[in-house]
This record gives sequence, C-alpha cells and structure tokens, in this order.
Amino acid sequence: MTLSRALLPGLVLAITSSAAFAAGPSQLSEQDWRTPAPETILVIDTNKGRVLVELVPDVAPNHAARLQELARAGIYDGRTFFRVIDRFMAQTGDPTNKGDGASDKPNLKAEFTFRRAAETPFVVMAAPAGLEVGYLKSLPVVSQAWSWSEMTSDHMVAAWGTYCPGVVGMARDEDNNSANSQFFLMRQPYPSLDKRYTAFGRVVSGLSVVRAIKTGEPVPAPQDQMQKVRLLSDIPEPERPRVRLIDPKGPWFAAETKRLRALKGADFSICDVDLPADIR
Repeated sequence: MTLSRALLPGLVLAITSSAAFAAGPSQLSEQDWRTPAPETILVIDTNKGRVLVELVPDVAPNHAARLQELARAGIYDGRTFFRVIDRFMAQTGDPTNKGDGASDKPNLKAEFTFRRAAETPFVVMAAPAGLEVGYLKSLPVVSQAWSWSEMTSDHMVAAWGTYCPGVVGMARDEDNNSANSQFFLMRQPYPSLDKRYTAFGRVVSGLSVVRAIKTGEPVPAPQDQMQKVRLLSDIPEPERPRVRLIDPKGPWFAAETKRLRALKGADFSICDVDLPADIR
C-alpha cells in the first residue's frame, strides 16, 4: 500500500515558503487566531520530536474519522516510518511495520474531492483559470469557481485538498477504494497527487521533524517511529498543550496573502503561505 515511485519525476521544487515574514504569536491579534476542536488535533510523538496535525473532516469525513478511531485504539503507537522519500513524503501507519499491512477495519472509499457549499468556511486567495484556491482551516484547497454553483443540481462546486508541504494523505493500492490505515506526511509540495490520493489534514507544528525522519525505500533499520499517537482531546488536561491556529478569515492572513501576491507576482502559489501556530 504505497504511493507510486513513478510520480517523483514530476516533483515541483519552485514553490518557496514565506518564512522571511516570520510573524510570531506576539505580533498577531486575537482576531487572527482560532482554537481548533481538540478531537481534530492529532499529537504524534516521534523519536525525532513532536508533530501536530489538524484533521479536516469537512473535506474527507470518513478518512478523518478513521485516523481518530485508530489513534484512540492505540494502533499507531510504535509504528515505523517505513518508506520515506526526500523531497516527497514520509509514510507510516502499517500495523505490521512492513509496508503492506492494514488494520482490521474495512477499506475506505476514496474521498478525493468534496462538495463545497456556500457555508463552507473556505477563504479564497486567488482565482486562476476558472478555479479558486485558498484555505479551509489549515488545509490548502483548490475549488471550481463558485460561479459554477449556479449550474449544478446541488448548487455546490467540487473542491479538493492540494498537496503542499505538511499535507496529510491516505496511502492506497491501485484500487482507489483501498485506503485503510497507512498515511503519509508531505515533506515538499507535490500537486500531481491532487485528486488521486485523499488529502484530509495538515501538519500545523513539527514540519521540521517530518523532514528529519530517516529516508529510504524501504528505510533501513533502525527506522524512526511514532512512539505515541493521541488526539488532543484524549490527553490529560495537566499535560495537554494549548493549540491556537491562524484563522484564514483573520486580518493577518489577508495581509500576508496580499504581501506574497505582490512579492511573487505570477509565480504566487497557495503553498507560499506559512501559517503560524501558537502551541504552549
């Protein structure tokens, strides 16, 4: 249950981050922050450090629910990163730690796209070639232009998560509906995965940890591992980190988008925005 190695030649390397802006929590107002639901934050403690992932059930409810279920069952504790490709992704979540295993749960039907409604909290950043790109919570999303909703029976449009660095996707076999427990964390952008693998979350803290994981196909022993995987809501209150994330509807996001579009011009990409997080 892996991503095809043949996809690698199409890797996009031109997308850069906005780290130079370097906004710290003290530079942002209360209007810029949102507090995510604690059951949507996956806390992954690895031997290389802690990674926090925000799951976004709005785009793939069944995939988000599967990770929540398996995390609560302890299935992910001790699982290795068995396939890690530099400038691509880090794959884990196999209960056998071999790369071809799965949980005892039924396979999931693909959720490559979702229907965007008028009330979907999607913030548009740009509108290239009849599309709209922006953010839904922490997830970068590409959508059909909203004008198409006037011609659809449900008055909605198709949208999908796009594979910027940190985006979480579900691994599968050749069958589109074969995802089960294995997932991957993007180390770099890879938009050719869009609409081919279900994207349903993003690393909001610890991307440097993901990029520090030992590489290999397969990774030679000793492999790095997820030592403990919990939902924020399941961590005892005294040791639970406080998590605030940037709200795309806030003034900082609007100003940063405007700054980056002016700076990058025609080269502007949705992946250019680094979203600060306040973790305490």
